[in-house]
Amino acid sequence: MLDQFHVPQDVAVYVDPDDMRSTVEDIFMALGMSKGHARQSSDVLLYADIHGIDTHGVSNMLRVYVQQIRDGKINVDPNWTITREAPAVCTIDSDRGHGGVIGPEAMKEAIERGKKFGIGAVTVSNGGHFGAAAYTAAMALEHDMIGISMTAGGMAMAPTFGAEALVGLNPIGIAVPSRNEAPYIFDASMSAVAGNKVKLIQRLGRGTLPGWITDPDGTPIMDEREIPEGYLHLPVGATREIGSHKGFGLAMMIELLTSTLSGGAAGPDRRAEQAHHFLAYRVDAFMDLDQFKDDVDAYLKRLRTSKTVPGEERVYYAGLLEHEAAEKRSAEGIPYHPEVIGWFKEIIAELDVLDRLPQ
Repeated sequence: MLDQFHVPQDVAVYVDPDDMRSTVEDIFMALGMSKGHARQSSDVLLYADIHGIDTHGVSNMLRVYVQQIRDGKINVDPNWTITREAPAVCTIDSDRGHGGVIGPEAMKEAIERGKKFGIGAVTVSNGGHFGAAAYTAAMALEHDMIGISMTAGGMAMAPTFGAEALVGLNPIGIAVPSRNEAPYIFDASMSAVAGNKVKLIQRLGRGTLPGWITDPDGTPIMDEREIPEGYLHLPVGATREIGSHKGFGLAMMIELLTSTLSGGAAGPDRRAEQAHHFLAYRVDAFMDLDQFKDDVDAYLKRLRTSKTVPGEERVYYAGLLEHEAAEKRSAEGIPYHPEVIGWFKEIIAELDVLDRLPQ
């Protein structure tokens, strides 16, 4: 769902999405990416910012990508190859390419195979962070297909009853086409809170909320307090009593469908950097497309207009708030914290690229 840690309006610096997109593209090209790869990588980041997924936009992720490129962790000129395949499926070695480039390429491959065979599935090994899972999942929508995108996230989560980081945060994105309603687009990690969100709230000077993370010894933190050093992430559900075994189980499922199925082992034994898995379902291979869209619309509208608990105005299904944020931010600009703009000013000057951002 839409990130709840927005930049306060009294300090926010609003930037036109096109200006930020061009700036990010220039930064990637200055670091050695081709124009096409830079454009694709920028599109992934701006998708997140425009849709209010601030944890996966330029504020958090661009500086990580810049450092990884400089450290040689990201290959800016990858030669990705299909290493194994059957008619509807394949595995790709991404040659350490940026996930914001290879992820969309892999989803295109899944979509093309899905068009031909009704379903397409692609696993990716030897890759890196691919941004918001919603982006690649939503690529299927323009083809009237259901898209699923999942990735082996950072190894930072403790299993239920455990005190070691043996589980990835492991996000999954699911996008389902509709007709008139905003499409259903679910995107969430299997940890109680996204890893980048903890970093974001630290930047904003806030503490952890109950059920998000652990003490260094693995004990779940169930009150509001300052974020400790050496914390671990908790699964969705936080504790066994309120369902952490479900988040833990789903995280393991994603680990097995990404890292293991792509040939890279699992958990702390991962052999080949970050792994992904993409699925595309051609709806009309299963049922009549028009009927499907009508049924989806009816359900989404039923949820959107349903009765609320006292004190709440609306029910939001996954994707609705992001859809509304995209309309607003496309028209009014994207709000950024002054610290983020300050970082951009420094990197723009360092790389000698055009400064389009507000002074």
